[in-house]
Amino acid sequence: MANIKKGDLVQVITGATEDRGGDRGKQGRVIEVLAEKNRVIVEGVNYVTKHVRVGQTQRGTKTGGIETSEASIHISNVALVDPKSKKPTRVGFREETVTKDGVKKTVRVRYAKKSGEKF
Repeated sequence: MANIKKGDLVQVITGATEDRGGDRGKQGRVIEVLAEKNRVIVEGVNYVTKHVRVGQTQRGTKTGGIETSEASIHISNVALVDPKSKKPTRVGFREETVTKDGVKKTVRVRYAKKSGEKF
């Protein structure tokens, strides 16, 4: 089971601060996890500008220009946000028994190390 999943609220914990033009301290939802590269794409963090060549669609409208989008950031540079305190925390795993349709099942659950709250 992965520490960080799509849809999690994370905070950037490294890099330059916002007043110096960086993203440290910003919080956002994970849009995509690139597991093979150990990277994540976070909403509102690490914006890059891309110059797209001007073209035309079938209807004749112009496309292209300068587009901004989120780039990936290394997974070690973000931390999950504790649901209770809204501050970054480490992740732990514990076994819990869940009863579904009369059948007991043991499930691994992620929890915040600071507060003990489940994610």
